Amino acid sequence: MSDQRASRPLRLAFYGDDFTGSTDALEVLAFSGLRCALFLSVPTPQQMDALGGFDAIGVAGSSRAMTTAELDAHLPGVFAGLAALPTPLVHYKVCSTFDSAPATGSIGHVMELAREAFTQPLIPIVAATPALGRYCLFGHLFARSGTDGQVYRIDRHPIMSVHPVTPMHESDLARHLGQQTTMPIGHLPLTRFEAAAGALAGQLAAMAPSFQAVVLDGLEAGHLTQAGECLQQMASAQASPLFVVGGSGVEYGLTQHWQQQDGQAAPAKAADRYSQFEAVEQVLVVSGSASRLSATQIQTAVDTGFREVTIDVQALSLESQAGAAVQRLVREVLDVLATGASVVMHTARGPDDARIDALIQALQAQGYSADAARHHGGRLVSDRLGEVVDAIVRAHPLRRLVLSGGDTSSRITQVLAPDALEIKARLAPGAPLCRLLSNQPYLQGLELALKGGQMGSADYFVKALRGSGLPA
Repeated sequence: MSDQRASRPLRLAFYGDDFTGSTDALEVLAFSGLRCALFLSVPTPQQMDALGGFDAIGVAGSSRAMTTAELDAHLPGVFAGLAALPTPLVHYKVCSTFDSAPATGSIGHVMELAREAFTQPLIPIVAATPALGRYCLFGHLFARSGTDGQVYRIDRHPIMSVHPVTPMHESDLARHLGQQTTMPIGHLPLTRFEAAAGALAGQLAAMAPSFQAVVLDGLEAGHLTQAGECLQQMASAQASPLFVVGGSGVEYGLTQHWQQQDGQAAPAKAADRYSQFEAVEQVLVVSGSASRLSATQIQTAVDTGFREVTIDVQALSLESQAGAAVQRLVREVLDVLATGASVVMHTARGPDDARIDALIQALQAQGYSADAARHHGGRLVSDRLGEVVDAIVRAHPLRRLVLSGGDTSSRITQVLAPDALEIKARLAPGAPLCRLLSNQPYLQGLELALKGGQMGSADYFVKALRGSGLPA
C-alpha cells in the first residue's frame, strides 16, 4: 500500500438500502475513475487502509425490506458510523423508483432517524437518474419500463405500480414520502434550476425551517450536475457530513460536478476499462423477482440453453418442510451444474405466477395478514435461498453468479458474507458485474452480478454467460 493511496481523502460514503442499488451507485463512482469498494458494514479506517485507501466507499444494506421496528434497531448505529467517517457527504441510496411504504422500507422514517446523527436544517432528496430512465418533473416521478421502453408516471408504471411488496400508488414524491413521516417535505421545481450557477444551495437553504426535506427535480445530466454542485456547497457550509437521499443520480451529479470542477473531460478511459469482460463456461442465476421483465429474462435464458429449476417457495417458507426443501434444491442444482450447463432457478415467472398466491395463502393459514404474508414470505424464501446458494458455491467451483431481485440479492449476499465487492465490468446500466473480496477461498474472486427486477435487457442472463466478446 502506497502512502499516496493511504492518505487519499474520502469524498463520499453511501449506504444502499439493498445490494442491487448499492452496486448501481458503486458502478457510477468506479466508471468516473474513483477507487471505491462496497462493504457489508461500516468499515473502520484500518480496514479501508488495509485495502489501499479509497475515494468513496459504500455499505450494502437491506433496509428496503425492513419494518419500522427493524429500521429503528438497525439504522441508528449505521448512521452513527457513517457520520464519524472523514467524509463531507453521506448518501442514503434508495431505489431510483423510490418504492417504499410506511410499514416496509419507509424512506420517510429513515430521514427521521438520520436527523439524530446528522445535524443539518434540511435533507436534500435527488429524485432523478436520467441514465436509468428516471425523471422528476414538478415533483412527479417518471420511469422508463424495461418491458416496452416507454416512460410512465411511476403510479402507472407496468412494473412498479404492481410491485408485490411496495407498489407505487403516488407519483408526487413529496406526497409519497409525506405518507411515511411527519417531517414537512418541500419541492424545488426545475424552473428554479434556471438561476445562476451555484444558486440552488441558497434556494434550498431558504426553504428551511418551513421544510425539513426537499425533493429536487431533474430531466437530464446537466440538472444532476447542478444538483451535485448544490450538494457540494451545502456540505462545505457545515462541519459534519451532509446527509442526502436519492438514487444513483446523487453519484452521477457529484462525479459530473467534480469533473467539471477539476476541468476534466468525462473519464472515457476509466469507463473503457470496464466495458469488456470474458465469457465463462457456466453461470448460476437465482431470480427472486416477480416482475414481467424478469420473466422475459428467464425465458430468454431458457431459450438459449440454460436449464430451468423451478423453486418451491411454499416448501421453503414452511418450517416443517424447509430443511428438506433446501437440501432437495441444492442437490437438483448441483446435479445440473455437474453436466456443465448453466442454470436459471426462479421463485416466479412474472406477477401472475401461481406460486405467489400459494405462498401467501399458506402463511395466512398460519395467522398472517395478507400484507404480512407477502413481507414475511419473501424474507423467509430469500433467507432459505441464501442457504441454498452458500451450499452450492461451497460444493461447486462456480466462477460467476447472478442474483435477480433487490430483496433476494440482499439476503443471499449477506449469507455469503464477502468482505467487500469491487466493480469488474458493466453488464447493464445500474446492474454491473462485481468481484468479491474475501479470505474464504470459495468466495475470493467469485464474480457476482446483482440486479433489480426492473433492470437490464431481455438477454441480461445470457450476457452474463457470454461476456462482451472476449474469449473464455
